Amino acid sequence: MALNGKVPAGNLTDKWTKYRATMPLVAPNNKRRLDIIVVGSGLAGAAAAASLGELGYNVKCFTFHDSPRRAHSIAAQGGINAAKNYRNDGDSTYRLFYDTIKGGDYRAREANVYRLAEVSASIIDQAVAQGVPFAREYGGLLDNRSFGGVQVSRTFYARGQTGQQLLIGAYQSLSRQISLGSVEMFNRHEMLDVVLVDGKARGIIARNLLTGELERHAAHAVVLATGGYGNVFYLSTNAMMCNVTAAWRSVRRGALMANPCFTQIHPTCIPVSGDYQSKLTLMSESLRNDGRVWVPKKQEDAAAIRSGHKTALDIPEEDRDYFLERRYPAFGNLVPRDVASRAAKIACDEGLGVAPTGLAVYLDFSAAIERYGRSKANMQGNHHADHQTVVDLGERVVEEKYGNLFAMYEKITGENPYKMPMKIYPAVHYTMGGLWVDYNLETNIPGLFAAGECNFSDHGANRLGASALMQGLADGYFVLPYTIGNFLSNDIRTPKFDPNSAEFVQAEADVKGRIDQLMNAQGKQSVESFHRRLGKIMWEKCGMARNAEGLTQARRMIQELREEFYKDVFVPGSATGDYNPELEKALRVADFFEMGELMVIDALNRQESCGGHFREEYQTEEGEALRDDANYAYVAAWSYSGWDTDPVLHKEDLVFENVELKSRSYK
Repeated sequence: MALNGKVPAGNLTDKWTKYRATMPLVAPNNKRRLDIIVVGSGLAGAAAAASLGELGYNVKCFTFHDSPRRAHSIAAQGGINAAKNYRNDGDSTYRLFYDTIKGGDYRAREANVYRLAEVSASIIDQAVAQGVPFAREYGGLLDNRSFGGVQVSRTFYARGQTGQQLLIGAYQSLSRQISLGSVEMFNRHEMLDVVLVDGKARGIIARNLLTGELERHAAHAVVLATGGYGNVFYLSTNAMMCNVTAAWRSVRRGALMANPCFTQIHPTCIPVSGDYQSKLTLMSESLRNDGRVWVPKKQEDAAAIRSGHKTALDIPEEDRDYFLERRYPAFGNLVPRDVASRAAKIACDEGLGVAPTGLAVYLDFSAAIERYGRSKANMQGNHHADHQTVVDLGERVVEEKYGNLFAMYEKITGENPYKMPMKIYPAVHYTMGGLWVDYNLETNIPGLFAAGECNFSDHGANRLGASALMQGLADGYFVLPYTIGNFLSNDIRTPKFDPNSAEFVQAEADVKGRIDQLMNAQGKQSVESFHRRLGKIMWEKCGMARNAEGLTQARRMIQELREEFYKDVFVPGSATGDYNPELEKALRVADFFEMGELMVIDALNRQESCGGHFREEYQTEEGEALRDDANYAYVAAWSYSGWDTDPVLHKEDLVFENVELKSRSYK
């Protein structure tokens, strides 16, 4: 299969402008004849549904939540990037583009990334118009802070609630379209299959989660905005309901899954505390603006901390290793997530971890409290303030910036982060892989589009902090509403599709067959136990570090566990008539098995290290990722044909005309 990214010709800086000016359009009176299904109600989905409804299309929006506002976008706390250069520190559209390409270790499509940077400024204007309460500095301008992998301040934020506030703004726009009748909302519905008619996506099969009934919904085009697949690892920062089902069902129908092994490990998470934990908690990357990461220099000090005989306060300054500042002096604590995560793992592997499990490093705010407190005292005319006064003033400043995050940490851990450094450790957070899409955000299945984290297009092998919200809103508000017209302009005379046609009937029967298979197993093991075991395999063999031996073992172990799952899983209750969350889980875990195996296959195939994909066999003498641009500068897009057949690799070569391929350096 030849992959055509459909990237417009011309200069990088002009591509999107010229493309919008020349692409086919759908007249307003014709939009009223066309139906679009949007699956997902997070930032990408809500923005897309609201925008498409505003344009005049007939939109159906589906979410498995009780309200669109429950979407997982609310968990993105720290901020959203945009190249507005409010700080006058040298930022620009090109610099945002370059930082994103470099941060992704040169494994993203140039044109898509530049477009993302180009529309970023409009996102902030849109959000402000919706009433999003971004932080402001003393002059009234929107405030900015820095995130990992950059040397400018371009991250706009609403305290530690940026994702939530942006989602409220998108939800308001969506609600307006719902009230006008241009968007019909289906809460507590989950997509279980995509329906193809003559090779084009023309609808979905959805399950009403409250009644168990299967429903057929037809449309002229389908948009998936269903997030990533990080929960294949079981323990992650994702909400428990996050899954890969909508995307994977599309793969089962012929869509390509691109770069599935590119998963992001976030360095700033509360460490695992017990064997039966079901979720990990993210502490915002924004904390690394002011927090310093360190471990004791001496193994005996680390051991004493782990046993409870010492605390961080007992370790003098000269015996602390601020290892990110030492290893990466140019960026310090704000190196990209993949770099920071591996550095933390190395420190813990050397026996310097500070949690009882040995898997934690410190994030220390004492220096920031001292600095802010001294500045505040000087502003008050107290140039010789005593230490306690400085600390009290500094803590108030830190509370203003991070108070809700500090409160969350204390509630979970029982430790006061103002007085004692936080303990953090890397955890699965985001997925850069996703459905393969072209420049129009259209998959290889005509009429099937993917937006936000559901697609692979913008982040390469690693996502810079504060870029997830940027991509979701860019896709939903400023890209998809234009590009979907390329497909729909050919459908203005196409009548509405009949959900009782043979294609829909067969797709529904396929879904019912999968449900019956799980309900009839009547085994002895819970769905949760299988998911936990799968997650352990994925984390240990395909997590922060991978190697050929472990990946080979992982594939065999996943296959064996999957076979056991279908023989011995127990799903209580019934498939219809009432709410059955265990059946929901079972359907999702079944897809995780297949997705997990494909991730392992992709990781085995990519014999290099880049971004979040770190093969232990391919690293520099200093332990950094070692790319192989000659052989792996491509998008790996896989077609899947079932358990008994190896997936087929399709390559989209990445051409870099505007940036130089070189080893990433943050030193």
